[in-house]
Amino acid sequence: MCGIALIVSAIRITSSSLTSPPPATEKLSFSVDDVKEALRRRGPDSLGVKKVSLQRSVLGRNHISSSFIAAGDEGHGFCSQGNDDNGECTAQLHFIGATLQLRGSNPLVQPLVDASGNVLVYNGEIFGGLDIASDCNDAEFLLQTLGRCCSCGYCATAQCARSGKSTVPDVLSTIKGPWAIIYWQDSSRTLWFGRDAFGRRSLLVHWPTQDDSTFLLSSVSPIFPTEQTSEYETHNGLSCPSYWEELPCGIYSLDVDGSKSNGHMAGELKLHEYTNSMLKELIKWERTSIEPNSEDLQIYKCSTQSTIPVPAHVLLNALHESVLRRTSMYTIYQAAISSTKEENFVPVAILFSGGLDSMILAALLDQCLDQSYQIDLLNVSFDGQFAPDRISAKAGLKELKRVAPSRRWRLVEIDSELSDLVFETSHVMSLINPANTYMDLNIGIALWLAAGGDGWVSGANIDDNDDENPARAKYKSSARILLVGSGADEQCAGYGRHRTSYSRGSWLGLHEEMKLDMQRIWKRNLGRDDRCIADNGKEARFPFLDEDVIRVLLNFPLWEIANLDQPSGIGDKRILREVAALLGLNEAAILPKRAIQFGSRIARESNRKNFGSNRAANQASAGSVRIDKRSNYS
Repeated sequence: MCGIALIVSAIRITSSSLTSPPPATEKLSFSVDDVKEALRRRGPDSLGVKKVSLQRSVLGRNHISSSFIAAGDEGHGFCSQGNDDNGECTAQLHFIGATLQLRGSNPLVQPLVDASGNVLVYNGEIFGGLDIASDCNDAEFLLQTLGRCCSCGYCATAQCARSGKSTVPDVLSTIKGPWAIIYWQDSSRTLWFGRDAFGRRSLLVHWPTQDDSTFLLSSVSPIFPTEQTSEYETHNGLSCPSYWEELPCGIYSLDVDGSKSNGHMAGELKLHEYTNSMLKELIKWERTSIEPNSEDLQIYKCSTQSTIPVPAHVLLNALHESVLRRTSMYTIYQAAISSTKEENFVPVAILFSGGLDSMILAALLDQCLDQSYQIDLLNVSFDGQFAPDRISAKAGLKELKRVAPSRRWRLVEIDSELSDLVFETSHVMSLINPANTYMDLNIGIALWLAAGGDGWVSGANIDDNDDENPARAKYKSSARILLVGSGADEQCAGYGRHRTSYSRGSWLGLHEEMKLDMQRIWKRNLGRDDRCIADNGKEARFPFLDEDVIRVLLNFPLWEIANLDQPSGIGDKRILREVAALLGLNEAAILPKRAIQFGSRIARESNRKNFGSNRAANQASAGSVRIDKRSNYS
């Protein structure tokens, strides 16, 4: 998929379920065209708009009727609050859908509307949970499934239960895979929206405030209008108003009622729990076995002396299935395959550092993807051939050629200089919004460049000769599916802070830090990363964040996941190092963790540019410093 958005005007929204009122923000104005342009930047195959107008009589009649305006006649701005020329209270909902089609056999244009007047914009993938045919588009399938849901709200009536009807939260809770959704259920006059439990697809929200009644949802922020931003800077001294926030993971409903507000439509906002019991357990992220006793440690030590332990084999199988679900050819739009010569078609690429996580994904992708297809390994560097990630990527390529010699591997070397990225940096700042620190920007730029796939390939990559040929040629990867290693460090104790937490609080301290990372990954990482990758017309897929992989890892005792008494490169992410060994990746199995901003050396260049030196940046805790208009990035 690609991106979705909704603009709601002339509905007064109240909430009894949100824990705190939305903060006041600067009042900005975005038109439908602004939002369309933000989604069009992502390079979709199609982009469409549907406007739903809701009307009720002001003469005492509480009935609400809805009408549709076809794409092309939707107008260019917001509806003003109040009554129309016929004396009726009118509200408008603009649904905007941009589709990067990766499934199905026929072209698709969102928003989708069914015969009952239900409207859907969907950005996600159904990898399991619902029984979908291999040649079916998941958005079309989801619209049909949601159309059979009861229309009496979250709590189904006895009549609905007897008829076997599900609720909207039931259906959404069943989906395995990433999703963000906006759905209008016409029979109940209810707007449903939300994100999957781990936030693997971006969805930003602007809640209505006392000064700004507009309600917006969007996969990405439009660029702030220059004159409005300048006015805000004059009053506040900041270059990035906090207009948006990441929508917290969950399922939300907005019940529209024409009887509760004089002269206006009213909407009651509710937050619903996921109804799938297994999913709720994953959200809690509780592990049964956290603190080992001496006997546990002795048993595990003995089990690892001669063979690789059973848990690594179990995890390898789960990861294999996860990669297979995300790269099966039925999930790739058939028209894309038929329009490209088979020898030139590259269905999947990997964001590749040559580190442990990306090497495991590459080896598994080789097992899951037909041998006739080339695999692109996308590697970004801000220090040419000297960046640590470039060095490890080249070493990783050699190891992959050793374990999978019949595969056509292509290392795409994406080189850049931070000083040359003036326009690009401004663009990425709009993508990472509402994130606004130097660390977010550095990661965002590196991901955005890598996902673009525009770089160089060496002569050895082109001709499959040995590595003696130093010549390079321009190359741009056409793969639209990107495998990303997000979630591996959070679940397997890969960060330096995990070692710190372990040294301070032993096993329980480590568990709590890992749990915190998993429960905030939607806000700190995944929304930002999804926006930066999708801007290139690519779709990020996260095999380590597959529901079954998360469940398998939680079922293992913590001491079988990591042993932080051992040095870096051995004890951290220990179970993944064992998986790498099972795949024959002996060199990758001992590589230490290195974040993309450090491995690509963008953090070093950013520190020098904005703080004068690495030392000065470290003293200022540069990674967490917010960017303002005085920054050299501006």
